[in-house]
Amino acid sequence: DEDHISWSMAKSFTSSLVGILHHEGLFELDDEITQYLPEFKGTGYDGVTIKNLLNMSSGVTFNEDYGDFNSDINRFGRTFAMGSPILEFAQSLKSGREQGTFNHYVSIDTQVLGFLLIRVSGRSLTELTQNYLWDPIGMEHDGSWIVDNQNVEFALGGLNASLRDYTKLGLCYKNKGCINGYQIVPEEWTIASMETDADHLKAGKNDKSSSEHGYGLQWWIPANNTDAFSMAGIYNQYVYVDPVNNIIIAKLSANHKFKTEGAKTKSMHFAMFEAMIDDILRS
Repeated sequence: DEDHISWSMAKSFTSSLVGILHHEGLFELDDEITQYLPEFKGTGYDGVTIKNLLNMSSGVTFNEDYGDFNSDINRFGRTFAMGSPILEFAQSLKSGREQGTFNHYVSIDTQVLGFLLIRVSGRSLTELTQNYLWDPIGMEHDGSWIVDNQNVEFALGGLNASLRDYTKLGLCYKNKGCINGYQIVPEEWTIASMETDADHLKAGKNDKSSSEHGYGLQWWIPANNTDAFSMAGIYNQYVYVDPVNNIIIAKLSANHKFKTEGAKTKSMHFAMFEAMIDDILRS
């Protein structure tokens, strides 16, 4: 069980920490992010609420097409690799539509949530992960976060962990936040994480979303089974949870075709996982 980079599966871990610190009363979800991060005033994140960041509904303009050399996500990757601070890139983004009206996947939204966690707690994301998730859940192997040149964790996708330990967060959510009788993530947060409580978050054909799949608090809700939920990383890493049938499927990958296959691989994987579950139930 060697470590493997999470890419965007890390978003579900970051969300878990947001839920825990929210439960501790450090902020409200309707609070504007600039209340805690005033350095984002005048940027695309000025006035955006914490809830809309969690729901990928910030209204920030962002092209997450990995197949486009000049896309925002690829520009971010190059600047990060060259040593530029993540904060500076996040501050460069602009608003393109009214927040809370359209679901559009913006990875930097999660990074801003990471900045929030660090600011309100006075601790690093690494320390928060260790104290609130790794130790209480009983992870079996050491994990780590990639950091930038200012030692800030890559909250949107830089977690490194083993297959079994990624799976354990899925198990925690399947059990409404509990592991071995201990409440790790607040139960109400795990329930809210799967609720697509606004039209633009719902699964299926949706003119108010850039995806056919639903989106909760940094978790995907598959269009082909809205009782299930999933973490998902760009190179086809998944933790797919079917709470009705009590099944979790975890998959790590480094798919070199991801630039050309694009978003369709998510639907393909969700269909594959459902087929696997059907086969398990028949056996």
